[in-house]
Amino acid sequence: QVQLVESGGGLVQAGGSVRLSCTASGRTFDNYGMGWFRQAPGKEREFVAAIAGSATRDYVDSVKGRFTISRDNARNTVYLQMNRLKPEDTAVYYCAAGTSPFLRTMASAYFYWGQGTQVTVSS
Repeated sequence: QVQLVESGGGLVQAGGSVRLSCTASGRTFDNYGMGWFRQAPGKEREFVAAIAGSATRDYVDSVKGRFTISRDNARNTVYLQMNRLKPEDTAVYYCAAGTSPFLRTMASAYFYWGQGTQVTVSS
């Protein structure tokens, strides 16, 4: 059974940093696209960042220059380093794994999802 488990969320002040981790079990995702999405209260789930099997990356414009997605295939883990956080980054952050090596920005392209981790940025 495939599981994605996120960790690293919490409460942080504006301007601070948080690193989220997502560890997969049940299969390896070395060559598969992985992504991070977030959902704020009353809003749709939105794409944040993605990394392809080739390590190509993409980000939503609002986080470019502040967030970095990376992966450690030996640990079957993907990370989201979030710097210079803003109150509008407050959301539940979800890790997702695809079934192809390609970079995808749409939630419907991902097959496996974690349970989410809350990130709250105070002003």
